[in-house]
Amino acid sequence: MPEGHSERVPQAMLPVYDAVIQLTDAFCKEHLNDEYADLCRRLTAALARKRPSPLARGRLEVWACGIVYALGSVNFLFDRTQTPHMRGEDLCAEFGVSQSSGASKAKLIRDMFGMIQMDPHWCLPSQLERNPLVWMIQVNGLIVDARRVPREIQEEAYRLKLIPYIPADRK
Repeated sequence: MPEGHSERVPQAMLPVYDAVIQLTDAFCKEHLNDEYADLCRRLTAALARKRPSPLARGRLEVWACGIVYALGSVNFLFDRTQTPHMRGEDLCAEFGVSQSSGASKAKLIRDMFGMIQMDPHWCLPSQLERNPLVWMIQVNGLIVDARRVPREIQEEAYRLKLIPYIPADRK
């Protein structure tokens, strides 16, 4: 649920953050889209805020590749039926990184943040409506789809930041 996430970065990590997002922004502009670029900035900022920041060690190209690769894994970037899509080895080659390095850095990032496919916190905004994980809430002990409950329950779920928006307000 992208709204409300911060891109605050500790002062000491700003040069590294800027260098990594320069790489990811250029890649996303050429091969992906603005949604991926925004998610890359958010994830890079989250990595920069970790204590100690893992970005402080290692090649920036590997980190940039791992960030895009991790977000691509969450959002099915490697599935030919999706738009945009690309092969993992092509993604890594664009950063000048071997696929094993890119994939292992992506796994490290996914594990660090508990990222899963269709993760509501790292889902492309254009995919929120179709992502069932975004809309599952617990009401009186039952897991329900928030899009199918009365508006007052949706309003409370939105207030508690359990859902990204009230579905009827988007139509």
